[in-house]
Amino acid sequence: MTSIGLPAAMYASILLATEGESSGGSALSLLILPLIVVGMYFMLIRPQRKRMKQQSTLQASLSIGDEVVTTSGIYGFITGEEEDRFWLEVDDDVQLRVARAAIQGKVNTAETDDDADDDDDGEADDGAPSIEQLDEADNDDS
Repeated sequence: MTSIGLPAAMYASILLATEGESSGGSALSLLILPLIVVGMYFMLIRPQRKRMKQQSTLQASLSIGDEVVTTSGIYGFITGEEEDRFWLEVDDDVQLRVARAAIQGKVNTAETDDDADDDDDGEADDGAPSIEQLDEADNDDS
């Protein structure tokens, strides 16, 4: 009996010793769980709701004559409107019927002075550096 009783006493003392230490860890675990839930709300749920609200506002403000882009990347002008569909003219005498939810955004057709910047040679600036600018940058690094 002594051989069986001794390990049982050791197991009991180990359980008592570890029980006091683990209680602090479980309280910390209970505090971390709500922090994770709050973090998920601010990082995932709230931005998604904001995007959905913006998308529904945009779709409600669409009218005939607007230039739009669909979620699949098709550009066109709205020529007609039905209940939950638009008719898009994508080319001369080519019209597509698309769902209202497929409209991703309006195309900004108004050019500003920043968009129409001219280079020294009179060509439009598309935002990409020219070969001469790249060569100058390489020479500066040497």
